[in-house]
Amino acid sequence: MADVAKDTPEPGRTLIRNIGRLLTGDLDAPLADSDCLMIEDGVILGFEEGDADRVIDAAGCALAPGLIDGHCHPVFGDWTPRQNQVGWIEMNVNGAVTSFISAGEVHLPGRPKDAEGVKALAMVAQRCFSNFRSAGAKVIAGAPVPELDFDRDFYVGIKEAGIRHIGEIGLGTVAKGPDAARVTGWCRELGIETIMHTGGPSIAGSHHVTAADVIEAQPDVVSHINGGPTSIPHEEIRELCRHANGALEAVHNGNEKSALVALEGAMAEGRLADFLIGTDAPAGSGVQPNGMLRMATLLASFGGLPAEQAWCCGTGNVAKRRGLEQGIVAAGRPADLVFMDRPMGSDGDDVLGGMAVGNIPGIAAVMIDGKMRTGRSRSTPPSARVPVL
Repeated sequence: MADVAKDTPEPGRTLIRNIGRLLTGDLDAPLADSDCLMIEDGVILGFEEGDADRVIDAAGCALAPGLIDGHCHPVFGDWTPRQNQVGWIEMNVNGAVTSFISAGEVHLPGRPKDAEGVKALAMVAQRCFSNFRSAGAKVIAGAPVPELDFDRDFYVGIKEAGIRHIGEIGLGTVAKGPDAARVTGWCRELGIETIMHTGGPSIAGSHHVTAADVIEAQPDVVSHINGGPTSIPHEEIRELCRHANGALEAVHNGNEKSALVALEGAMAEGRLADFLIGTDAPAGSGVQPNGMLRMATLLASFGGLPAEQAWCCGTGNVAKRRGLEQGIVAAGRPADLVFMDRPMGSDGDDVLGGMAVGNIPGIAAVMIDGKMRTGRSRSTPPSARVPVL
């Protein structure tokens, strides 16, 4: 696990050359016509060769932005009390995830539910993960879960404390349309991002949230539109694709068939740019280090989406809809990158061909802020090729 001192960007210039396929994460142009990338002080400089302090030979591997798990439930450090497992973040980095966004620190045993306690927990989680980055991962934590007795002053207070988004509406006592709409209205005025649970109850104490509830509240993100884990009916999913203004998020800890229904609904409405993927882990279904890879591969195989576009659903789409710099390979963006190839033994000419037939990529290395954080992954099948420093 990386400590704070090791989480400064890699200084100087790094040239990556001999890139097989360059995925940008940007749905408008998901593939770049370049075989090299220059990085300076942990930030992407451009696509031209030049003098560098270090050179990485990609050896024909594909290079892509690191995945952003837009829906996870961290607590403190690299430990989840839900399964009493240590190292889940580090293993997700081995699964190509370089950033995480908390949907609420709900798995803390005895978590507070009064206004002062909820605010305090969010602030502590946010500040802890600002100071601690396991394997270099960026965890955007501090997502207070709304309760019915919180008034507008509560949301003013969390805004002043630097909290950028709330946890899932529906995991606390706020769940149904009118109550949720009151919260999303306050947050919209204050510039706080809102996300809303969709589907049947996920844990004891959470609620059944229908498409009608979501449409009345109009959150910024329709969380796990395919259920977390229990899905709403498919016609309700299509209704959300037509009438929900927020991003449409599908998760690994959900109903796979419903995820494909949501993808079809988003594409039918011309809303592929609004389609995001996450894991909703750690949760009752466990820790899923390859959950993001499996979601992207599901979209590229059963969903028929070109693999480079499927990768955008977990990178650039998340970055654009949720206001992040990482997730897109472009000048001025953080060098949070993944070297990957088709796994050994897979059909397909390269990693994109492997994903199209349903095989998750073999992760050859992961870079965050221009610094190598892993070699060949400990959680994926071995990649056919690996980069050489």
